[in-house]
Amino acid sequence: MTTTHILGYPRIGNKRELKFALEQYWQGEINQQGLLDVGATIRHHNWQVQKDAGLSFVTVGDFAWYDQVLQTSLTLGHIPKRHRSGHPDLDTLFRIARGKAPTGCSCAASDMTKWFNTNYHYIVPEFTKDDEFNLSWNQIFDEVNEAQKAGHTVKPVILGPISYLYLGKEKEAGFNRLDLLPRLLSVYQQIFAKFKAQGVEWVQIDEPILALELPESWRKAYKLAYQVIAGDVKLLLTTYFESVEQQLDIISELKVNGLHIDLSVVPQQLNAVINQVPQDWIISLGAINGRNVWKANLNTWLNSLSPVVEKLGDRAWVSTSCSLLHTPVDLDQETDLDPEVQSWLAFAKQKTHEVTLLADALNGHESAIAQCREYSAAIEARATSTRVNKPDVQARVNGITAALAEREENYVERAKAQKAALNLPQFPTTTIGSFPQTGEIRQQRRGYKTGTLSETEYVAAMQEHIKDAIERQEKLGLDVLVHGEPERNDMVEYFAENLDGFAATRFGWVQSYGSRCVKPAVIVGDISRESPITVEWAAYAQSLSEKPVKGMLTGPVTILGWTFPREDLSRQQIAEQIALALRDEVTDLQEAGIKIIQIDEPAIREGMPLKASEWQTYLDWAVNAFKISASSAVSDTQIHTHMCYSEFNDIIDSVAALDADVITIETSRSDMELLGAFEDFAYPNEIGPGVYDIHSPNIPSVESIIGLLEKARKTIPDARLWVNPDCGLKTRNWTEVEAALTNLVEAAKTLRSATE
Repeated sequence: MTTTHILGYPRIGNKRELKFALEQYWQGEINQQGLLDVGATIRHHNWQVQKDAGLSFVTVGDFAWYDQVLQTSLTLGHIPKRHRSGHPDLDTLFRIARGKAPTGCSCAASDMTKWFNTNYHYIVPEFTKDDEFNLSWNQIFDEVNEAQKAGHTVKPVILGPISYLYLGKEKEAGFNRLDLLPRLLSVYQQIFAKFKAQGVEWVQIDEPILALELPESWRKAYKLAYQVIAGDVKLLLTTYFESVEQQLDIISELKVNGLHIDLSVVPQQLNAVINQVPQDWIISLGAINGRNVWKANLNTWLNSLSPVVEKLGDRAWVSTSCSLLHTPVDLDQETDLDPEVQSWLAFAKQKTHEVTLLADALNGHESAIAQCREYSAAIEARATSTRVNKPDVQARVNGITAALAEREENYVERAKAQKAALNLPQFPTTTIGSFPQTGEIRQQRRGYKTGTLSETEYVAAMQEHIKDAIERQEKLGLDVLVHGEPERNDMVEYFAENLDGFAATRFGWVQSYGSRCVKPAVIVGDISRESPITVEWAAYAQSLSEKPVKGMLTGPVTILGWTFPREDLSRQQIAEQIALALRDEVTDLQEAGIKIIQIDEPAIREGMPLKASEWQTYLDWAVNAFKISASSAVSDTQIHTHMCYSEFNDIIDSVAALDADVITIETSRSDMELLGAFEDFAYPNEIGPGVYDIHSPNIPSVESIIGLLEKARKTIPDARLWVNPDCGLKTRNWTEVEAALTNLVEAAKTLRSATE
């Protein structure tokens, strides 16, 4: 019989129980035992879902209180020096992630960045040459015991040592973090010895960096590492998100017992894997896409994998492509979703059943074979659905020319026109877009959706919140204002709900990091804008102030990257459809008197292919999509863009090619380190390096903001330097926001006085 498993299950709970418990704990509303109880309930539910689906193993160790890389850091006893205080505990973990623990201790949080090319974030490990590692966090072993006592056959999962080192960064010069590998491996030996003592047979050891084009030094490190840690348990080396064909010469020499590959992205790698890995290895076939919500065409997979399973026999396992962390939890909750759209989709719970149904069919069970055919009928019928393919949208995309992506004047000329039109002071201050999403705002949006609040009442309520946001900003003394986005549930979902071609879910939440969850919409058909989306809100806000109010849009690549895309169109084609819709919105905002328009593109870096050799093709079309969306702006309309939690060194040419008049970026967590890329490149336009870490409850002092700005001034000329937070402020409360922005404005004023 074919062994079945998944690489991980969503940890947030069916209705985001983990999110709410975390936030209650951080606010002191529940104690630590209350939080632990919620975590235990979620884990046991997740294991039971996997057992009920008929999987051979339940996956243990995929539950994390903030993110799985930070969880690994604590398991390895690897804690930044500033956060060390006795034996590490749960508050240590939160202090590393957030900069503050419930005890009131305050210190700088560790950097956060994107997990490969997903919208999931992880806390970046920090390495120094004298780092030591020790087994000091027993959560994964406790969870193995929990699952075993509940009667489950377990397969623990842990991030592998080479990927762990690679995903971190050196915090001091003069050493290579690979030098720490021997010390690190001793802890992995202890971990596997403890697993063996617990009766564990198989361990899933994730090495996702094998999908990258690695430097030779990192490739060579694998052989040493797996010679040292092999032996106590069977190791399933796990890769995902891309092909590992280029690494098979290294992989095939490792002392492991099996290899998992992602077939949903690159099915073509399977033949090379079968031919090159040792003949006694397990090959785990990641056929069920763990990153998207479309039903698997099990009929197609059955036809393509049947000869493979016949050849491999018991060596063939069937699985998801990656962890189901990246998908919503349960489609059965979507009682309001259009039935036709629902018939095309599968969430995490449904995907566990896809795994076992496909395996049963591959094992020759006639009833399962028939079920695969029946199950696939809806997704096959979708190809001819009239709600999917729209000739007018396709014609408009086919008519895109190079000239459509260009503004009428270059930046130098535009800057002159904008200076005259806007009359902003030196070091202009602004925010990124959103202000606190209070319980009242959420309740009013919910009331409008459910019909308990009329449209007239809803508009009046949102206008009151906008008026309040404008008045607060005027009082604070900010130079460029925003309307605060009270009408928006999410920077992408809001646009998806107002563009044709998307379907929005009610409970399709996915964890981004910690307690932060997003609800990606699904791109179900060709995309168009039927009417203006943001214009009335922006125009109302502008009517309340003499100062410029930014129009706020989310860019085409980010809307694409933070939704579940179609699988029958290229990403470039989808991005171009969105860009044309946004272009119409820019035109209408401008005609309504909005002189500054921000088009956020935080997802450009994360959307890059994992193979560096494929980057430029992607960047070319991604940049072009942004430029199409912005190019209807006349010269004295200032176009801003925003990016956060990205490494810019690899893409700085393309960032400049966006030709935005102003770019705002996240830099406070990295102490302005990210500006190095802009300095080396001599970035030609205006920059607002973030000086307020909005993901931490810590309030930056005037002195600390000035210190960051002084560092920025070494890179950016005063005439092109803006002052702003790292990101939007929707996750903070007004007390924190006003205190931080008061200091931000004061810091800008101090610098102006010093340079007059």
